[in-house]
Amino acid sequence: MTVLSYVALFLAAFSAGLGALNLLLMRSPAKRKPAAGTKVSILIPARNEEEHIGEAVEAALESVGVPVEVIVMDDGSTDATPRIVSEIAARDNRVRLVSAPALPTGWTGKVHACQRLSEEASGTHLLFIDADVRLAPDAAALMAAHAQAKGQAMVSGVPRQITRSLGEVLTVPMINFLMLGYLPVLAMRLTKDPGFGAACGQLVLVERETYRAIGGHGAISDKLHDGIQLARLFRRKGHRTDVVAGHDLATCRMYRNFTESWEGFIKNAHEGMATTGQLPVWTILLGGGHILPVILLPFALAGLAPMPIVIAALALSFGLRAAITLRTRERLLAIPLHPASVAVALSIQWASLLRMRQGRPAGWKGRVYPAE
Repeated sequence: MTVLSYVALFLAAFSAGLGALNLLLMRSPAKRKPAAGTKVSILIPARNEEEHIGEAVEAALESVGVPVEVIVMDDGSTDATPRIVSEIAARDNRVRLVSAPALPTGWTGKVHACQRLSEEASGTHLLFIDADVRLAPDAAALMAAHAQAKGQAMVSGVPRQITRSLGEVLTVPMINFLMLGYLPVLAMRLTKDPGFGAACGQLVLVERETYRAIGGHGAISDKLHDGIQLARLFRRKGHRTDVVAGHDLATCRMYRNFTESWEGFIKNAHEGMATTGQLPVWTILLGGGHILPVILLPFALAGLAPMPIVIAALALSFGLRAAITLRTRERLLAIPLHPASVAVALSIQWASLLRMRQGRPAGWKGRVYPAE
């Protein structure tokens, strides 16, 4: 038990140290103006999004600091999505509704819609957002100005995640925890290594000409995890990408319950952590640093493990979760639920890997994609 206690302390200290550095480095974009002539095309793929699309478009239209256009691609919706967008477009000529062509073989739905949206856009920068994202008024201008000032071809951020049900709190906050607790932000910014490519597909801004030169979403046509895959593509082609703090740039409520969260995260996990080579390492890092200390606590109370070491590991683990929760303005309930959240996240990853190994297809929004 003593050895396990020290292992838990080391792994918790590792993530806490990296997380502290990342919290210092990953800030909201500085308040600066985009260069003259900048225009941002806000591009929204939408498939049966009648509950969200109106608010998403209206929020985008409130953008300040840079000229914008808003283009929505109706991707085979069977609900009121196209009607809602058409009504807004009728009173604001900055809005356009276009219809997605039939999905070609070998493409995933969102990636195809994003590629077609990019072909309709006239802006110097393209801002891809999901239909459940609500942009802050200065988000488009700040992201474009940041990309220009830092020489970044792509800038992404994690919107402030709105979680209301217990199932959402158990799952969604892990996005920010993994990003801030384990992404080597300094290495990401100092190199163009594709391995350090990271992004959140809910909020992605790209420089249009560079995006088109590398093939855009068409170069990742069979992928589901479009954010991270696009970041890796830019880096493979020799361009820099960045991730900024996004909690002041936008908000998003991804899912409504545990079942939606599970299915949403599992569909593309194999393009991130859920690989045969990576997942065992992640299990040791996350399980050892954030679940093992809790398991060891009863043994420490019984005098079978060194109490100071176990308490230190717990303090580092929960301290990091608390710091990230407060910075990103997520629900405080995520802090006491932290070990359970890590356990659920690992369960999702292992379930995704098992599904892939069994050849079971991934599905989303009524579409099914073959397992890789």
